[in-house]
Amino acid sequence: MPHFGLMDPKKLGPEQGPLQRARLHIRGGKRRLQQGKVTAGIVTLYDALESAMEWYMAAPERRARVRLGEGEGVNDSASLFAALGRSGVVNGSFDFASFERLMERSLNEEAGMNTYDWKELVKGVEQVMTDLGVMPFDDAALPPEDPSTF
Repeated sequence: MPHFGLMDPKKLGPEQGPLQRARLHIRGGKRRLQQGKVTAGIVTLYDALESAMEWYMAAPERRARVRLGEGEGVNDSASLFAALGRSGVVNGSFDFASFERLMERSLNEEAGMNTYDWKELVKGVEQVMTDLGVMPFDDAALPPEDPSTF
């Protein structure tokens, strides 16, 4: 994963750790897609989104904006994303369920994903990251990429 060796989650803590991971994975996921590593790019962007939601929920002032329904929790990505949409944190245009199915499909059909047109997916993920407050960010403020991570 793009964050290996570039951050120490324990030192960064429960807010800055997931935020740094999300940003590193946005950058790494897009790079992998551009390199034709479609499965790795999709999985990395999915991890970026999960990390971004973890970051969002880590701060009490942000968490207070989210209306979790009965039986919903922060450890279930699909229900958390739905709660973020219901609460007006994300605009609701991104289809998280389809993204989750795409991620699972890419893990099961890696060879068949090479022709997938990922550009709209990246736009959607970037919009969610902007809604959450993870983007925009200064790429130069991140640790330099380590090509050995993939």
